[in-house]
Amino acid sequence: MSASTPQPDQSIRPADRRVSARIGAIAESATLAVDAKAKALKAAGRPVIGFGAGEPDFPTPDYIVEAAVEACRDPKNHRYTPAGGLPELKAAIAAKTLRDSGYEVDASQVLVTNGGKQAIYEAFAAILDPGDEVIIPAPYWTTYPESVQLAGGVPVEVVADETTGYKVSVEQLEAARTENTKVVLFVSPSNPTGAVYTEAEAEAIGRWALEHGLWVLTDEIYEHLVYGDASFTSLPALLPELADKCVVVNGVAKTYAMTGWRVGWVIGPKDVIKAATNLQSHATSNVSNVAQRAALAAVAGDLDAVAEMREAFDRRRKTIVRMLNEIEGVFCPEPEGAFYAYPSVKGLLGKQIRGRRPQTSGELAALILDEAEVAVVPGEAFGTPGYLRLSYALGDADLVEGVSRVQKLLGEARD
Repeated sequence: MSASTPQPDQSIRPADRRVSARIGAIAESATLAVDAKAKALKAAGRPVIGFGAGEPDFPTPDYIVEAAVEACRDPKNHRYTPAGGLPELKAAIAAKTLRDSGYEVDASQVLVTNGGKQAIYEAFAAILDPGDEVIIPAPYWTTYPESVQLAGGVPVEVVADETTGYKVSVEQLEAARTENTKVVLFVSPSNPTGAVYTEAEAEAIGRWALEHGLWVLTDEIYEHLVYGDASFTSLPALLPELADKCVVVNGVAKTYAMTGWRVGWVIGPKDVIKAATNLQSHATSNVSNVAQRAALAAVAGDLDAVAEMREAFDRRRKTIVRMLNEIEGVFCPEPEGAFYAYPSVKGLLGKQIRGRRPQTSGELAALILDEAEVAVVPGEAFGTPGYLRLSYALGDADLVEGVSRVQKLLGEARD
């Protein structure tokens, strides 16, 4: 279990505390930090290849960009609009949700947010009271526990490893449940592992949540990025009786290569969406109207561009897994979704590599950046030391060159 937000030191006068305990406890996003460092080194002239950020290398499709250009020219988009989102975008998100996952919702159950991160925070803030526990399967995306704690909740980690394909079982979830448990987080496909739960596995978790009256927050941001025989399962569509205590977060970032446009959304029961909308009305007001118009073109359009990107990601997935598994001391399960590989590097820790003996995956990631000029994210960022996360959402040539450098460096490992 993670510690809850630290309490202020009562021996210090409030006026002398420079940063609040609540905000001071928030860690920097490790993935963004790695990406920023890689970009800074590249700007300084070093040939760094970055596997850090979960960001498609494709441009946003032209028809979406054109919708934004037209929106810029229309004066109605230069003004405030409803804090919860443009009515036509909310209706389109509801229609897209029915089309893609079979989950029927009304536009009044949709809140448009400034990206997926705001969606996650506002969802937790709307349903958590101080001390409420949220079960978070690990490896987890770095933002989940921070959002829980910022909302006053307590993250409770349940760890899965490569032996189960990074998927937790109902038995593990039950062992973590207490009288304070309010929410279980469900993410499939997963960041950082690419794990995808089967329909039967998802149903078992949903029925367990129902049995104990728990809320479910499900992150569906990678819904269209599944490969091979894997398939995406939307819990509230699979188990309609769960809908009254289920909150879905999603967005355009990954599906449509729109990470910089910052448009996400929350879908949930009307009272929860109303509460979250009230919060947003004071925090940010409406999302940029131009970005919302672009998102409207995205979700109302077809999925042809998505299919092309998925084909490229699938090709890269197979390449990176093969190359990583050729390194002695590395084991990488084949991800079934998203665009991340999450290899175990426990077999390399303590080995000598160019005069250094990294004892943690954090130290190994630093060595790889220094010696191979390749940026990866260590498992510590995702709650599971001993692993690395590599995003394969980058060009094929850079992917092969980057992993080749890692192969060469780690191939020098000696006892």
